[in-house]
Amino acid sequence: MKKTGNIILTNMCMLYRKDGSFLVENRKKQDWPGLNFPGGHVEKDESILHSVIREIQEETGLTVEDPEFVSYYKWNLSKEGVRHLCLLFRASKWSGELHSSKEGEVFFITKNDLASYPLATDFEKILAICAKGLTI
Repeated sequence: MKKTGNIILTNMCMLYRKDGSFLVENRKKQDWPGLNFPGGHVEKDESILHSVIREIQEETGLTVEDPEFVSYYKWNLSKEGVRHLCLLFRASKWSGELHSSKEGEVFFITKNDLASYPLATDFEKILAICAKGLTI
């Protein structure tokens, strides 16, 4: 069996509203700047579902309810021998007050307004996966 290297397990969650807008984060970190969905790493011994709820709360102030698993997205960083596996979720129910974090500014946007902002690598592909079957 061929060794596949290290896997870093992460998540992202698209919060969407009935008006077709969705929540994005304008990431400040230079390793992956631009608009993206909030999310982050799954901690050791943490359930994947709990990691989604925790990351959304940390980065947006919102407590997401019933996140729905949609699919996954992967990046292979061959120079580092690492594969990033990102589990993609979406949700239309949450509570709390929206606020930005040290990760970046968070705000709702429509698909038509994306051209006004820099996008994180592969964000348009990730958006297409998360929005499949929705009217946005």
